[in-house]
Amino acid sequence: MPLRARAAAAALSVTAVLAGAACSPATAQSSGNISAVGAENEYASVIGQIGGKYVHVTAIESNPNTDPHSFEASPSVAQVVSAAQLVVQNGLGYDSYMNKIEAAAPSSARKVIDVQTLLGLPDATPNPHLWYDPKTMPAVAKALTGDLSALQPAHAAYFRANLRSFDRSLTPWYQALAHFKAAFGGTAVAVTEPVGDYMLQAAGTRILTPFRFQADIMNGVDPAPQDVSLQSSFFKDHKAKVFLYNQQVTDSLTQSFLTEAHHYGVPVVGVYETMPTPGYDYQSWMLAEVRALAKAVTDKTSTQKL
Repeated sequence: MPLRARAAAAALSVTAVLAGAACSPATAQSSGNISAVGAENEYASVIGQIGGKYVHVTAIESNPNTDPHSFEASPSVAQVVSAAQLVVQNGLGYDSYMNKIEAAAPSSARKVIDVQTLLGLPDATPNPHLWYDPKTMPAVAKALTGDLSALQPAHAAYFRANLRSFDRSLTPWYQALAHFKAAFGGTAVAVTEPVGDYMLQAAGTRILTPFRFQADIMNGVDPAPQDVSLQSSFFKDHKAKVFLYNQQVTDSLTQSFLTEAHHYGVPVVGVYETMPTPGYDYQSWMLAEVRALAKAVTDKTSTQKL
């Protein structure tokens, strides 16, 4: 996937990469813990929940104030990934730097869960933000349970118990989606990018913004003038009941839409690519986004920042 031309490279220092980590991957392995890496912190969150006390998890991309598409891996990041026994990455070109690191430091013992491959998605899949799809993380958690059990068979029952707990913990999110769909199915929304599209589809909304426009914004391409005018008309003509935008990446065009939405009384919801921290795990983050969507529809309340 092309890098967004409008955003500066978001290379993380080793300090940022390992923020909050209790020990290094090497120390983790020597202490008997499984050294694991989540390319994005939402995947790291699930690794930690399934692996519990037997894993040491590092999230590579964890800054909600940067553009994940523009991330560039530093040598420190390469070292962390190379030393990992277990890796979860998104695929679909979203975190292709992981493939380069793994190819440069091959290991037959390293277990890699590529979510695109896990879900059987073709390379042509247009929306890479797979974690917003309610079907994604249960599949990831199940695969993690298998790989963690293979790495530490003595703790397989512990990992399976954590999997059951994780699956149950998704229930409030699923219920919120189902309630929204039953009560407000067909609600027309406008978006800047396809970040939250899987969630919006599960909630039964009608996304007005053409995907070609969303893809242009996502990839840093100037959208066609007629698409910009069409997007503006959703606010001016009061067609969109909610406007959702990528809270992590804003430019002058996005700001102009935000201004129009506020001017015409369209509530705004910010969606994130990287899990907001601190204060959230994967489940509570997803639930918060659905609740923000519901508040926008029922109370006309904007939630631009979680």
